[in-house]
Amino acid sequence: MFTGIVSALGRIESVSSNGGSGTGDGGRVLRIRAPYRGLKKGESIAVNGACLTVEKVAKGSFTVHAVRTTLGRTLIGGWQKGSAVNLERAVRAADLMGGHIVQGHVDGVGTVERVAPADDALLVDVRVPNEVEETTVLHGAITVDGVSLTVNALPRAGVVQVSLVPFTREHTTLGKLEQGDQVHVEADVLGKYVRQLCRSER
Repeated sequence: MFTGIVSALGRIESVSSNGGSGTGDGGRVLRIRAPYRGLKKGESIAVNGACLTVEKVAKGSFTVHAVRTTLGRTLIGGWQKGSAVNLERAVRAADLMGGHIVQGHVDGVGTVERVAPADDALLVDVRVPNEVEETTVLHGAITVDGVSLTVNALPRAGVVQVSLVPFTREHTTLGKLEQGDQVHVEADVLGKYVRQLCRSER
């Protein structure tokens, strides 16, 4: 589990294919440079909001494997060497809950429709998949590329607006978002449970 509070910016050092059971492409293996210390094999790390398992640890970097299922639900298949990524290590029971409950299960890909300055903030409108829209409420929580954000507005059907403060822009990849960019989005898990409960009541 995560909280959506990015603890480091990483950079993709290499991307390679991983054959699966002799049937062709089984996914992607990524080596990511990061400032973390004490990483262990088997540890979970959210990479742009996608929970991945550390397979290898080297000085200043770690390796993860994104399987074909993950590639089908995320943008990872298009990542290239040199790409910057938001990183968060799994939360411990004693850690501060600075954001909200984030599972690291990307619900889909959103598209940035508008980026506009508003005083010292930056407003970003993201078109999200239907399943994310259904569980999103005004002033609720949403995760964008692994960053916990408050829903600032719901300007039109299928669009969620978030407000990026200076700290978020400086310490995550979101400060460089432009119209047309695609991002990982994860809906608030509480909204998912409420939706499921409502469906079971029918």
